[in-house]
Amino acid sequence: MSDWRLIYEGFDPAREGLREALCTLGNGYFATRGAAPESKADGVHYPGTYAAGIFNRRSDDVHGREVTNESMVNLPNWLPLAVRGPDGWFDDRDARVVDHHLELDPLRGLLLRRTTFEDPAGRRLSLAQRRLVSMRDPHLAALETTIVAEDWEGTVVVRSAIDGDVRNAGVARYANLDGLHLDVVEASSGSDELMWLVAETNQSHVRIAVATRTQLTAGGERLDIEPTVEVGERVVAHDYEVRLAPGVPVTVEKVAALFTSRDHAISEPSEQAREWVAEIAGDFDELCARHQVSWRQTWRTSDIEVGVDHDIARNVHLNLFHLLQTISNNSVGLDVGVPARGLHGEAYRGHIFWDEVFVFPFLSTRFPQLARSLLLYRHRRLDAARRAAARAGFAGAMYPWQSASSGSEETQQVHLNPVSGRWLPDASHLQRHVSAAVALNVWQYFQATGDHEFLRFVGAEVILEIARFWASASSYNRVLDRYEIKGVVGPDEYHEGYPDRPTPGIDNNAYTNVMAVWCLCRGLDVLGILPPAVAQDLRERISLSDDETQRWEDISRKMRVCFHDGVISQFEGYEQLEELDWAAYRQQYGDINRLDRILEAEGDTPNRYKLAKQADVTMLFFVLSAEELASLLTRLGYDYDPGLIPRTIAYYDQRNAHGSSLSRLVDAWLHVRLDREESWKIFTGVLDVDVLDTHNGTTQEGIHLGVMAGTLDLLQRAYAGLETRDDVLRLHPAIPAELGSLSFELRYRRHVVGVEITPTTATVRVAMSELPALHVEIEGVHHVLEPGTALEVPLGVHPPE
Repeated sequence: MSDWRLIYEGFDPAREGLREALCTLGNGYFATRGAAPESKADGVHYPGTYAAGIFNRRSDDVHGREVTNESMVNLPNWLPLAVRGPDGWFDDRDARVVDHHLELDPLRGLLLRRTTFEDPAGRRLSLAQRRLVSMRDPHLAALETTIVAEDWEGTVVVRSAIDGDVRNAGVARYANLDGLHLDVVEASSGSDELMWLVAETNQSHVRIAVATRTQLTAGGERLDIEPTVEVGERVVAHDYEVRLAPGVPVTVEKVAALFTSRDHAISEPSEQAREWVAEIAGDFDELCARHQVSWRQTWRTSDIEVGVDHDIARNVHLNLFHLLQTISNNSVGLDVGVPARGLHGEAYRGHIFWDEVFVFPFLSTRFPQLARSLLLYRHRRLDAARRAAARAGFAGAMYPWQSASSGSEETQQVHLNPVSGRWLPDASHLQRHVSAAVALNVWQYFQATGDHEFLRFVGAEVILEIARFWASASSYNRVLDRYEIKGVVGPDEYHEGYPDRPTPGIDNNAYTNVMAVWCLCRGLDVLGILPPAVAQDLRERISLSDDETQRWEDISRKMRVCFHDGVISQFEGYEQLEELDWAAYRQQYGDINRLDRILEAEGDTPNRYKLAKQADVTMLFFVLSAEELASLLTRLGYDYDPGLIPRTIAYYDQRNAHGSSLSRLVDAWLHVRLDREESWKIFTGVLDVDVLDTHNGTTQEGIHLGVMAGTLDLLQRAYAGLETRDDVLRLHPAIPAELGSLSFELRYRRHVVGVEITPTTATVRVAMSELPALHVEIEGVHHVLEPGTALEVPLGVHPPE
């Protein structure tokens, strides 16, 4: 395997937040940012530990209006380990950083560090550290620190602590909002090695227990040192006095366990945490060995081999690493969704958005059991989506734009424009298209797995209730003999309304309307796929009448889609908007990614202009194949010609500010069939979004999980041309010459399928099994592969008809 390590040399306070986010370690249950163990939240560092699905609400007065936000909670910090010498702490505040090396090793799931400090008296102390958050034992983490006094001797104090004095303060925009989510209910020490702290979220009342075991060794022998114990209101610490000799290493091993009251098969979190560190964890080496076995197995299942080396291969695997740290097999059975910014920071408050649509295609073909579990997060909140639809005057299920613990709408009511300093009304909750994303994820999972049990007991009901919502949101225009959907916000997000309309929302957004039709069609399909008796039982249970489904059929053939100048209109009236002077704005402001903020600060609004924050109409070409889109438009009675897609892409490409990290990802996808060289150029830039923090310095607040997973999806579905549809595994490769080759292993309909693509050949291998033959289509030619066989097909060579 190539060298995938992410290495930083030297201490750079201005980039420390970015490094901490990118050096986060996690296992799908919890994650800890890559902050130095001796650091505190001080404007340079931001330690943070987050457990999947742990949220809490706080309310604030914002300009006379009570605003409630639900946030993923920064949990008690298990990490603190610091060394105090004769003249202060050996850290970047009291001492000088002489040398600093930080290394993230994704292959082994380790964070390695070497740092040398020099105190005011010239004493140098070196630290070498290994850190892990166990992929094998999801409640465990560990830190090994080796301390060496260089050319001096003396007594130091090694402090190991659990810090409960934490709050959510990792996003500057939220600085004036209440970030205190935890009450510490217990802090205690049980022995020379063991201590624990128990906290409880102050609104959702989830208990979190952290226990640690600290051991010191020198020369391979345990040091029997009785610590000084400090128990405060929000912290517990052990101070160990250690005599250092020149050049003689002392090793400190700290093992931590984290449990919450939401965990399965426990009595009480604190008791369980203490038991795990005392009796189950073992020492660092034992814990590390188990951890690395799990990572080796995970990489075997998930790896994508690319025919390029160094930075591109590293960034691909870094993206995959962070995806698997956020959601892994340890997430299976948990009531969690896909947080848009991972478990790496507090941006978007840990909420679940439509970003899932960039994640599930990869998961469904690599970790189907994980995709299934994550889809259950949406199914458990189906009743909440029904209530939301009813409150808005609709039938069916309307999923929230931002979701957290309960499935309620968590979208902010007001947002801060940091350019103008003004708090503004936020209409992004009108992005009803998130419901289509939920249905799409369910359907794609079913297509990849053929999981009829899931469809019967979970997926069908979700799809049918979403279809029911879209039908109720559609109004009939008798003059046009068309159905319309009004008062929404599309994926673009910049257009929250019309410039001359006081109420928010735009009408007949093309993406929304076409995806509504897609959902209605899938609802009708589901009723045909289910056994008749099962379909009838489900119809009775949700009171779905024949009249309703007949109306779905009618809407699916008469939905309005607007066009102008030979392209699909983003929404009704788009062609009447003004053109923006892009050159003037670029000259004046340079970076115009966030044109919405710039225009508002000028007293203007994006609603007046033909512009976009990110892909909107063109998202249709991302989620649907050209064949699917052509079929839908033809079903609606609109003329479709092969030039419609490239014309529409070219039109909106000139009017896109790319204000979202996801925008360039979609752009790379759109150019795969139009200009492969340009697609590759954009793709390599997308790979840098987080590692180089190219998107407005936001990565320090949390990685962009949709972008990271989306690059993996692009390799599979765009460059390899993978599609799972109509019981056939399809490949239509479009591999860039610069990529060289691409290989990966899929789980499709319970088969293990190896795929290898080069510029000239496609090879498919089906593992031996007792399963039926696999139907594969490569560049439109159908093949049947028995288990245990392989097929190599030359690309670009089509047999005569």
